[in-house]
Amino acid sequence: MSRPRWYVINSYAGYENKIKINLEHRIESMNMGNKIFDIYIPKEDVVEIKSGRKEISSKKVLPGYLLVNMYLDDDSWYVVRNTPGVTGFVGNRDKPVPLSTLEVGKIMKRQDTGKPRQKTDFEIGQPIKVTTGPFANFDGTISEINLDQGKIKVLVSIFGRQTPVELNFNQVSKI
Repeated sequence: MSRPRWYVINSYAGYENKIKINLEHRIESMNMGNKIFDIYIPKEDVVEIKSGRKEISSKKVLPGYLLVNMYLDDDSWYVVRNTPGVTGFVGNRDKPVPLSTLEVGKIMKRQDTGKPRQKTDFEIGQPIKVTTGPFANFDGTISEINLDQGKIKVLVSIFGRQTPVELNFNQVSKI
């Protein structure tokens, strides 16, 4: 046999964890541990600002998909394909297509960056209120959003003139 490969399976979105558990039980009960080695749900940590507080949560990168590392033959294909919640393999109807090493690396790297990705529900043009810092209690409008740095540029009215001020996500709240 050649080396095991990573394959992508479709599932119902939101049921990835349950399907992973079901598949792990099937692998054990059907003695497929020598053909199906790993099941991976691609996730990444995301920093969200909710009510002015930072919250780190784990979000699925590819909702509705799981990666399975396995030797593909009729038996392993049958076990995975007939697991409750699995809707099929990505690829040809009769022959699943394995991911390339480069594709697997990109997917796995998203979770291993160590630094959570910023996420916000702020939008350009949205009115906000500054909650902390020297501009506390000022109202303004978002003119720029920098997710990488977790900062926004807000146009604040100072002495009747619109002045751009750079603030962290946690220094403002929606009006």
